[in-house]
Amino acid sequence: MSKQFNEVIDQLNKTCKIMNVDNNELEILRKPDRIIEISLPVLMDNGRVKVFTGFRVQYNNIRGPYKGGIRFHPKVNLDEVKSLAFWMTIKCAVANIPYGGGKGGVIVDVKKLSQGELERLSRAYARGFADFIGPLKDVPAPDVYTNPQIMAWIMDEYSRIKGENTPGVVTGKPVEINGSLGRDTATSLGGFFVFEQVLDKMKIKKNQINLAVQGFGNVGMNFALIAYNAGYKITAVSDSKGAIYNEKGLNIKEVVSHKQITGSVINFKNAKNITNEKLLELPNEILIPAALENAINKKNANKIKAKIILELGNGPVTQEAEIKLQKKHILIIPDVLANSGGVIVSYFEWVQNLTNYYWEQTKVEADLKKQIINAFKIVWQIMESQNNNDMRTAAYIVGIRRLVNALKIRGIK
Repeated sequence: MSKQFNEVIDQLNKTCKIMNVDNNELEILRKPDRIIEISLPVLMDNGRVKVFTGFRVQYNNIRGPYKGGIRFHPKVNLDEVKSLAFWMTIKCAVANIPYGGGKGGVIVDVKKLSQGELERLSRAYARGFADFIGPLKDVPAPDVYTNPQIMAWIMDEYSRIKGENTPGVVTGKPVEINGSLGRDTATSLGGFFVFEQVLDKMKIKKNQINLAVQGFGNVGMNFALIAYNAGYKITAVSDSKGAIYNEKGLNIKEVVSHKQITGSVINFKNAKNITNEKLLELPNEILIPAALENAINKKNANKIKAKIILELGNGPVTQEAEIKLQKKHILIIPDVLANSGGVIVSYFEWVQNLTNYYWEQTKVEADLKKQIINAFKIVWQIMESQNNNDMRTAAYIVGIRRLVNALKIRGIK
């Protein structure tokens, strides 16, 4: 068992010990149901065939079909995909939606692919996993370096294989082909709803805090826009090329325009360039890691000055770092709650696909707010009953309790 997945299971073991979970259920939750690795041959523009490696981990479907994104990234590996699939299992249970957890990935640098090559790779993934996915089996979605267009290709290829139009095979599709209104901003908006609930519980006013957002992809950018439009001061943002900082606050709408024109947030007017590492260590009250895993680790944990960390990315804080942060009384709003808005609205999209009845955006956002705030209230109540500020363990207690109850009721031993 490699380090990242080992940390995942450590958290599971720790929570189950607190809950006195029976060893039979714990043993089931420690291992994924199925791990699939396949070769994806793709005809490249130069006429040569290149074989990519694709993964799908189906962790647990006791509460519903497997659910989880597909990640296209050069550092994708099986350990990472297993960890992400486990987190999805917990996340869907915390959000109380009828899904299990899964995840997929391809080892590829999409920046080196043409549009045609990217389409052929996406269709190859759909063909390779066609027997393992489906509206009632496993429902993929976008993740790092995948997007609605890629979901459209996968849905189209799957539909061709099955001989019938099957929009419910994936979520996060374009609205033009049965996607849901509000899906593109759902993770960010859900995170914002949770964030404001925490501030309300802690009696913190918006004019008392500064925010820093690490990661300016779809999730980080939309969160920054939502928070900026709501009157919060954001002093720093970053992408893969670097970070920018202005202690008086950034005009996020102008930063978005700058990135669209130049391809990065760096060299933005009225801000100074800093490193991604420096952004994490700024004296801001709120830190929002919205990029890849392990951004906050044992090397930089002691340099973190934030009072609250909102995990919009998956697994941004390592286990070793979390121990250090808790000693400093830093509240971590865990990813399995904070970024669950995406999978909640994916669930809404799936329901719309299955019923062929589509909702207005106001309904999507209102239902998202209700669902995620209900999840927050239960997690917060458990955290308070534990007399600590360990919100992650509280969230895991909620999720594991629902999983264990489902296992017991269904009688799976």
